[in-house]
Amino acid sequence: MSPHGVLIVDKPTGPTSHDVVARARRVFKTRAVGHAGTLDPLASGVLLVLVGE
Repeated sequence: MSPHGVLIVDKPTGPTSHDVVARARRVFKTRAVGHAGTLDPLASGVLLVLVGE
């Protein structure tokens, strides 16, 4: 059974949205991870990360 759902991430300044997705892919051991919207590396805020189907 593969994981699926939505993560609400409070992204700090520094990492890119892609960095957050890459970390989620490692944690959940799946390539089926993406994000809704993009935050600049210098911006902090809410980033939706979608996992699975």
